[in-house]
Amino acid sequence: MALDMEAPSFFQEERAAYEDERSSPEAGSNQPFRLAYHDPDRGAYLYHGDAFDVMAAIAAKHPNGCFDMIFADPPYKLSNGGMTCHAGKAVSVNKGLWDKSEGPELDFEYTKRWLELCQKLLKPNGTIWVSGTHHIIHIVGYAMQLLGYKILNEIAWEKPNPPPNLSCRYFTHSTETILWAAKNKKSKHVFNYSEMREDNGGKQMKSVWQFLPPAKDEKSLGKHPTQKPVKLLDRIVRASTNAGDFVFDPFAGSSTTGVASLEAGRMFCGVEAEAEFVQLSTSRLKE
Repeated sequence: MALDMEAPSFFQEERAAYEDERSSPEAGSNQPFRLAYHDPDRGAYLYHGDAFDVMAAIAAKHPNGCFDMIFADPPYKLSNGGMTCHAGKAVSVNKGLWDKSEGPELDFEYTKRWLELCQKLLKPNGTIWVSGTHHIIHIVGYAMQLLGYKILNEIAWEKPNPPPNLSCRYFTHSTETILWAAKNKKSKHVFNYSEMREDNGGKQMKSVWQFLPPAKDEKSLGKHPTQKPVKLLDRIVRASTNAGDFVFDPFAGSSTTGVASLEAGRMFCGVEAEAEFVQLSTSRLKE
């Protein structure tokens, strides 16, 4: 079903460039990123490139913001050479160079930089959700406070079947933290309280959520090392946006945010740097 709402001018222009490039690939583009997938009927946009480049380009066109909500699943910076358990076997926790910590100072500068761009991209009443573990989430929270975000909630995502701790020297890690924040203290954020209460059997929903990791059918088209379950993103999208709103994900990965947004009748824009995951995202969004 086509959405009544049209995307802001930046996306209309990018759509035209996308169609031109598809009809004449040899023309190429001077942009450091490209629109890899677009569905005009559902308002879906997926960019292949660096998140900073895409966000800076959108912010230049829309200085007052254009997104109603952002979900960010940034690198957790936990690839430290350690081991974890998967399917009964010891496996490395390393995800790739993109997930390796550069130390708290540089990790903070990186985090503050992308959060600053996200803040510019949010509409005045927009909100952002950021997931993470203890490796990065405290840096995220500190950067948010420095930038003037208003932190609304700290969600604990509890995983009922976490992998055991192989060293037996720590408690088993079974949660991830998701911070929900408004653009600033003046923002009048959207919260669909009644819908969340109904989902919770008529009682106020608490800030501890239990969801299983992505099921096999969610990975049938391919796997991403930090993929989130669709049910988790569905709750986030429905809780903090309305039908026709525009959702953004700067670290799209396999585009679970996009899948949940489109299924809920929202528009979606994502950015992914890795060609492998752009292809996976495209397949999932088309399906």
